[in-house]
Amino acid sequence: MAAPLRFLIVLLLLLSGAHLSQAQVQLRGVVRDKETREVLPFASVAVPGTSNGTSTNMEGEFTLVVKELPVTLQISELGHIKDTLRVTSGAAALDVALAPATIVLPEVKVASFPFQMVDRAFRNLQRNYRRAYYGKAFYRQITRIDDKPTELQEAVWNVKSNPARIEGTTLAQGRYAAVSAPINLSNFSVYTRKFGLFDAQQDSTTSLALLSPNVEKNYLLELKGIVGEDSTGGVAEISFETRPEVKYRAQGTIWIDIETNQVVRYRMVQPSFTGSTNNPRQKFTDAKLTIEMAFRAGGKASVAPLELMKMDLTTNLTEPGKQPLAISVSSFTYFFDQATKATGLPYARASLTDRDLDAIKAKPYDPEFWANNPVVKRTPAEDEVVSAFEKKGAFGSMVKKAPPKADVIIRNGQIRK
Repeated sequence: MAAPLRFLIVLLLLLSGAHLSQAQVQLRGVVRDKETREVLPFASVAVPGTSNGTSTNMEGEFTLVVKELPVTLQISELGHIKDTLRVTSGAAALDVALAPATIVLPEVKVASFPFQMVDRAFRNLQRNYRRAYYGKAFYRQITRIDDKPTELQEAVWNVKSNPARIEGTTLAQGRYAAVSAPINLSNFSVYTRKFGLFDAQQDSTTSLALLSPNVEKNYLLELKGIVGEDSTGGVAEISFETRPEVKYRAQGTIWIDIETNQVVRYRMVQPSFTGSTNNPRQKFTDAKLTIEMAFRAGGKASVAPLELMKMDLTTNLTEPGKQPLAISVSSFTYFFDQATKATGLPYARASLTDRDLDAIKAKPYDPEFWANNPVVKRTPAEDEVVSAFEKKGAFGSMVKKAPPKADVIIRNGQIRK
């Protein structure tokens, strides 16, 4: 082979390699409300016409790997106007501001409309309840007592879900940090893993769920408005509250796509939540549980898989002879890598006898798994939480244990190491 030809081939290979090394670009940024400048968690960031997309974390931040630049991104969030952004450089973080969407209350929507929408959403879930999604979920739980972090648990579950709830999980990896405290919430994830908008195994004639045949009997509904009616067909925002004669108390908001009858988002507050501890002297008072669910945008599909669940519990822990303690527990679950193909993995339904910490301790800790997991990296634990555990010498697999103190020797009245 002639030298000039050999040189040309080598040059082409080098240029090709350089092109491949630059073929993927990682974009990062934050999505905010244009008027308030508040961050928007779980906004959608996607490349139009492709399956490449992600959602913002609890701090409104996102990372997205694209094949090349320039690229057009489409950013959307329920309650805000969808927007597009042309990105030509990945060097700096993007700051995206979405304008609030106008909520329209059309005169043609009569009082029965919210009941019709909730009933249609219920029938839709009932029809599609057997549609299964298989994937993974990242779970984080933070417990605070008198506003001081005492417990931090993280887990990645293999999860089977349907358009209404989690059907079963199996622990893939877990880690934790904790300090000595009057109480540990060792099975708080059971509320995430057991709660659902609809359960086919429950007696529908006695169900107190909003999405049931008993909605008119048990609930008061009000149509708050239609979000994005002009551009997307509209999402009905409906507030609900249990009727005064119903002993069970619940209130909140549900968002339902008018065209597909798909539940887009759900938020419910139980103002008189009941719970108990293993210590008979301890009692929870003034307990309130807030539950949020969001479903992945399904386009024209009538159902979509879960994208996130969030649980927040606030209560006072009382014990005779002691000052009450303010307890707050917050958890969120982010679902990813979901597909409809069965995996063959075992999935167990949640039980009140489950103990999260015991399950995590029984699983060999793999630091490499956590160090290189992009899902964990996209939502880092708050620095103040981690540092609080480090300063207190927390035990567990999440933070390093404090180094042992050197022996102290006293000589001639002086302390020497």
